[in-house]
Amino acid sequence: MAPLPGAELVRTPLQLYRYLLRCCQQLPTRGVQEHYKHAVRQSFRVHSDEDNPERIQQIIKRAIEDADWIMNKESME
Repeated sequence: MAPLPGAELVRTPLQLYRYLLRCCQQLPTRGVQEHYKHAVRQSFRVHSDEDNPERIQQIIKRAIEDADWIMNKESME
């Protein structure tokens, strides 16, 4: 299971948030979906005060890579 199309278009934290929540909807079970939705929300709360544009882009890149890994992991189980 690959991440949703459009990952390359994610540029802002809000776009990332929406993208990750859409990825969560593709996960196999309700429990797994809720677990990762909670993790996404928590990460956004933790990083809500980040104002360095370079750091924000690093976070976005890493979050998309992590989503790709999770989607692949969950599809194999």
